[in-house]
Amino acid sequence: MIIRSKAPLRLGLAGGGTDLNTYCDKFDGYVLNATISLYVHCTIEERFDSKILFESTDINQVLETDSNLKLELDGQMDLYKGIYNRMVKDYIEKPLSFSLTTYSDVPSGSGLGGSSTLVVAIIKAFVEWLNLPLGEYDIARLAFDIEREDIGIIGGAQDQYAATFGGFNFMEFYDKKRVIVNPLRIKNWIIDELEASMVLYFTNITRQASQIEKEKKSLLSDAKSLDAMHEVKKDAVLIKEALLKGEINNFARILGKSWSAKKRVSSSISNNEIDKIYDLAIKNGAYSGKVSGAGGGGFMFFMVNPLKKLKLVRELNKQQGEVINFMFVKDGTKGWKI
Repeated sequence: MIIRSKAPLRLGLAGGGTDLNTYCDKFDGYVLNATISLYVHCTIEERFDSKILFESTDINQVLETDSNLKLELDGQMDLYKGIYNRMVKDYIEKPLSFSLTTYSDVPSGSGLGGSSTLVVAIIKAFVEWLNLPLGEYDIARLAFDIEREDIGIIGGAQDQYAATFGGFNFMEFYDKKRVIVNPLRIKNWIIDELEASMVLYFTNITRQASQIEKEKKSLLSDAKSLDAMHEVKKDAVLIKEALLKGEINNFARILGKSWSAKKRVSSSISNNEIDKIYDLAIKNGAYSGKVSGAGGGGFMFFMVNPLKKLKLVRELNKQQGEVINFMFVKDGTKGWKI
């Protein structure tokens, strides 16, 4: 039997960072994000030789091991092992034998929620294979627990819920890991106009999101950083309202304001190269933009008059990165059997 799954990556439109437990446990967090037509893919092939094979084809990592009740977390493909360990411990209670292969449509460290989306895609493949009774909240919460607690990777919770639910969502984060996902009913013409007005650019600058999130956690004891985070949170509400009303120019204006606030949270969120790209985009017609995700590199997106979009694309493609075509997608993670 062959099982396949995929989970969509997301653009962090507003409020990123307020989903970190050091912030939302005290102040509550609000995040606005949307999934796009770039995915993490997973395939499971059942085996009968008491072996497990993990393979990540996009980053050329392969690990074969004996099938046991628990796999040791030793720094080699620990995300894959951690998911397997939870599946066996919580649901199956016996060793499994299989080959599991993954790949992503974008490089790691892209700022589109890749590692968390990977975990969601793998969990969804297991759910389909083993017929597990897990709903959307269950999958997202399990992905969060595996990545943040079992493996110990520092970060927020928006990525797991975005990949699982899909679409445009306004998410609320509270203490004790409570999350409420509010799907937004955005009219099709607004989504079309947003796509026409947006340019997605891969900077070709890779960064370690967990390290940046770790720095954010320590900086939240600083009054200026905390005030900036409060502003980022307020802007998430304003950007949501502009989006629902189809006020694209207002959306772009608040986005630029929010990016300025986000940069005040930590010096690692931007750098000279990102600032250079941002300034170049503004000079070539962009209204505003921001880095998607923790910051420091990965993907940026810009808001621009659709009539000036091609000019901006040409200028950005002259730089070290590249513009990536995309569409917004409404569905979250999917799984199927062959």
